[in-house]
Amino acid sequence: MNKTVKKLDNNVIKALTVACETLKSQVAGFEWLTHYAHYDRFPGSLAVICVFDRPESLAEACRQQLDVYMRKLIQSHLLKAGIVLKDARKHVFFDNEVDCQQEHGGDWPRRLKPYHF
Repeated sequence: MNKTVKKLDNNVIKALTVACETLKSQVAGFEWLTHYAHYDRFPGSLAVICVFDRPESLAEACRQQLDVYMRKLIQSHLLKAGIVLKDARKHVFFDNEVDCQQEHGGDWPRRLKPYHF
């Protein structure tokens, strides 16, 4: 990873860390987030995955349209770091711990492979 890419990745991490801490205090059931990016195709390749504790928490957040709020908040923090996402729906995704445990035995790296676009 060259210096430019490392600096860009650090900016993404900083922006997402602030967004994550905000969301943990505001959205019931939200636990953590992670991201993937291929920096040779950035920002088009950026994927942010927001993880809830269980499917019911995620469903309730969606019913309350908190998924929209979460995408806007993440997009806003990335924009402050100079990273423009044209359509956050193509970059911010949602998942939950229970489904990962049931479908992938808790193996998050394997579960998140499809987000490496």
